[in-house]
Amino acid sequence: MSMGAALAALASTTSAKAADCPRKDALGTSRELSVDVKATPRVGLKSFPQTLPLADHEVVLTFDDGPYPPTTSKVLAALAQECVRATFFLIGQHASEHPEMVKRIAREGHTIGHHTWSHPFMARIPLEKATSEIDRGIAADEMALHGASTTTPSTPFFRFPYFESTPAELDLLQSRGIVVFGADLWASDWEEMTPEQELKLVTERLAAAGKGIILFHDPKARTAAIMPAFLRYLRENGYRVVHVVPAAPAPRSADAR
Repeated sequence: MSMGAALAALASTTSAKAADCPRKDALGTSRELSVDVKATPRVGLKSFPQTLPLADHEVVLTFDDGPYPPTTSKVLAALAQECVRATFFLIGQHASEHPEMVKRIAREGHTIGHHTWSHPFMARIPLEKATSEIDRGIAADEMALHGASTTTPSTPFFRFPYFESTPAELDLLQSRGIVVFGADLWASDWEEMTPEQELKLVTERLAAAGKGIILFHDPKARTAAIMPAFLRYLRENGYRVVHVVPAAPAPRSADAR
């Protein structure tokens, strides 16, 4: 495909997405970015040397530790109001308790990643137990989403609790074709602060970084409270939201059969 054709395809995709949004002045989702474990097995500058190939003023919105219906529903409503798509890294135990919320997240077009079964400190437990946490979490998320328990994730994205990992755990996920997400900046919403303080903190960090993968926690009431204002800040300051999706599997050649 020529560069012109590629740009035309991107423009048509962007136009189609814009047409799906009932609000003409909404922030919207500017593009989809396919993430492939071969090219970027680990992303996020807070933990790794590389991150996603984002242009200036492009952001990826991510939410950890859900689903938690009282607040996740508010986050989803704010995202829907602005026609924005994000990625939710779910705790398996929570997914098993709230399968309808898992289905809603997916139904509204968001990406579902995985965040272990019970959110342990993964660098402080044996590899066998860590592997069980990964597998049990994926299986619970997949059961909530599709009604079938499998340790092969439909979306091979994973984030370590507390961003703690070991080389063996990282190698295990890479060998299974699962991309590990860190973050480029975060809202520190696990700390006690007011919604106003959180909004000021995350917008100042974003202004300094200029772009990146942003980490929030959808079970946090203060995060749910600031989401409409944060999305408005993005819109008013020229930021564009990128939605990450898994790369399509490579087609098998005739010779491989």
